[in-house]
Amino acid sequence: MRQYLKLFDLSQKVDYKTEVLSGLTVALALVPEAVAFALIAGLEPLTGLYAAFVMGLVTAIFGGRPGMISGATGAVAVVIVALAISHGPEYVFATVILAGIIQILAGVLRLGKLMRLVPHPVIFGFVNGLAIIIFMSQLVQFKDADGNWLVGTELLTILGFVLLTMVIIWGLPKLTRVVPASLTAILVVFGLVFGFDIDTKTVGDMASIKGGFPPFHIPNVPLNWDTFLLILPYAGIMAGVGLIESLLTLNIIDEITQTRGRGNKESVAQGTANILSGLFSGMGGCAMIGQSLINISSGARARLSGIVAAVALLIFIMFGSSLIEQVPMAALTGLMIMVAIGTFEWASLRTLNKMPKSDVLVMVLVTLVTVFLHNLALAVLVGVIISALVFAWDNAKRIRARKRIDEDGVKYYEIYGPLFFGSVAAFNEKFDVQNDPEEVIIDFKESRVVDMSAIEALNKITELYLKHGKKIHLKHLSADCRKLLKNADKIIDVNVIEDPTYKLVVDKIDD
Repeated sequence: MRQYLKLFDLSQKVDYKTEVLSGLTVALALVPEAVAFALIAGLEPLTGLYAAFVMGLVTAIFGGRPGMISGATGAVAVVIVALAISHGPEYVFATVILAGIIQILAGVLRLGKLMRLVPHPVIFGFVNGLAIIIFMSQLVQFKDADGNWLVGTELLTILGFVLLTMVIIWGLPKLTRVVPASLTAILVVFGLVFGFDIDTKTVGDMASIKGGFPPFHIPNVPLNWDTFLLILPYAGIMAGVGLIESLLTLNIIDEITQTRGRGNKESVAQGTANILSGLFSGMGGCAMIGQSLINISSGARARLSGIVAAVALLIFIMFGSSLIEQVPMAALTGLMIMVAIGTFEWASLRTLNKMPKSDVLVMVLVTLVTVFLHNLALAVLVGVIISALVFAWDNAKRIRARKRIDEDGVKYYEIYGPLFFGSVAAFNEKFDVQNDPEEVIIDFKESRVVDMSAIEALNKITELYLKHGKKIHLKHLSADCRKLLKNADKIIDVNVIEDPTYKLVVDKIDD
């Protein structure tokens, strides 16, 4: 029983009013987002709404980050739109299920720890790019059905309600936190529009959200190898994009709440949610940073808010569609603009002149890729690769060799810095083979042999000394370095001077 209570965070101190009101706010914000993403993917609006319900409920209960909201997202929509157009929704459902299986495997194999390899500038760029995307996606509300900018009274009306929403969200917390500012702003704007019968865009102008309980449906696709090969690339990209966006969102919420989520548990929950989404006619999805920030900024910290949001969304679909369709889009637009403002890492701009130029380049590049390509996985991958190359370049320049000759005429090369593929060229330049004495010792007390490129470099330098009739020894090699040499004993012939007092300290980081 205690484990059951802990699952729903009911055994912990929970502000039920805050959780419920925050969940309702999130549910309202989910409706236009889910509809819009479904349309982007070339699917019916209910496909996005069903995905938001299933994803939100499963991850709220079983996810690794209480308070984080999942649902249908633009990142996933962009991945599956080509498949939806070419082969239809049934193949999309099958793809979502396969993506879920891949995500579960990632969680079981504990690949969530790979997020530690994402540098902070990459996270800054990702978050800033996402904030810009959220803001730009709201500009469509200031255009008419033909894509032209609104003018006159219509523009002033929606602009006025957007600004009113933003002012309430900004100012109400300074007066009271009894009710969530976001929900209050939506209700105030809704009351003004409904009470004064003001003509402005509503949720219903986007699409009808009326429907029933998500129907269980096994995808109607041929169960053969050709189908698997067709959907596998889409499923792999979807799984990767979903996990990257979810785990980065988890890290951001961790920083805000000063708590720690569980990445591998979240990966399994995301995978389970996507499998069920595909079986219940949903387009799949992942964590939503905008809705998650709405939830956290409203004061929610437990799983209850996510559960309420998912259940409320289903109630809207089944019983309250006529009322929700009358909610002004201006209120939701103002809410999402405030989310964009809150999402953007303004501190990254204030510290631009203090950051290394390479970090600034990575941050800006990740932001641009995120904004212009809308490919979050590619943006993060590009950032990580560039950061890794910069790190390798910096470390390659740090290798040094202090030289001395002892009383016996033996020359010592005391190496500082790691010996790896990037530093091999600089390492080779340190030696004067022709003029060195007959016996040479390379001391690695302050260095480390890292990879096979380093092993090959040692092999070549050994051959050079042997050709000149000279002997070379390696000293102070750590156990793992000696293991590399032992594994490469067929390509290298060196005399290793054992030092039983020397050990390499390796930190073991638990997941």
